[in-house]
Amino acid sequence: MLTKLFLALNQLSPNIKRELWRQWYQFLAGRYPIQEWTFMNYGYAPLDSQAARLALSPQDEADRYFIQLYHHVASGADLAGLDVVEVGSGRGGGASYVARYLKPKTMLGIDFSEQAVRFSNRQHRVAGLSFSQGDAENLSLDDAHVDVVINVESSHCYASIETFFREVQRVLRPGGYFLYADFRGKEDATLLHHQLHHSGMTLLQEQDVTANVVRSLELDNERKQALIQRYFPKWLLRSFQDFAAVKGSKIYEGFRSRQMLYKYYVLQK
Repeated sequence: MLTKLFLALNQLSPNIKRELWRQWYQFLAGRYPIQEWTFMNYGYAPLDSQAARLALSPQDEADRYFIQLYHHVASGADLAGLDVVEVGSGRGGGASYVARYLKPKTMLGIDFSEQAVRFSNRQHRVAGLSFSQGDAENLSLDDAHVDVVINVESSHCYASIETFFREVQRVLRPGGYFLYADFRGKEDATLLHHQLHHSGMTLLQEQDVTANVVRSLELDNERKQALIQRYFPKWLLRSFQDFAAVKGSKIYEGFRSRQMLYKYYVLQK
């Protein structure tokens, strides 16, 4: 059911699409305040078996694949000592990782869902880290306010991606970085590339990480299935399996067949 809804949302008017996504994430944060569930991305896994393993504390090991996606995205710039904002911070796990490991001066997570912000402020108590409710297309930040904007697997929910990109450019300081990752259908990925080229920021790096996302989904499938079985009622199991892109789901197959592409970008103001 959720897969069909997810695929159908892009056919709706932009404002209706955005509001339905907001209500969905409101529901998840309010109905399932599960402390160990702090990430909502599809993850990243290196394809090279000889690649250096990201060092994590034991408390973070269960979230390795989710964290590896954030690490890959955030590695587009040295964040130490900078003012960083994540737009679309969700349940706060990514912002917490960045604050604890990459040592920015300040780390602010902004999310459209008040329930998700409330959960994040309860769950993540880290020096320099805070969360607030806000709109990606109308950020309540001053011009030239931050050094880095991070956006991970969130922008597909927005009504106007061009408006969001203008907001990113506005709040960044001169020379600041936009570290960005999200997925699109194959045709929409071409449009996204065009929109980024006309965002007023300089595109420094572009990567297709679809295969890395598929590898992550495969490696984390068994653990994810167990968590879904543990926390969600039987009548919602199939829906959450689809939403989580477990093996065999339409979203997983979309990535595997490359009908859906997952891209990573680094831009600079």
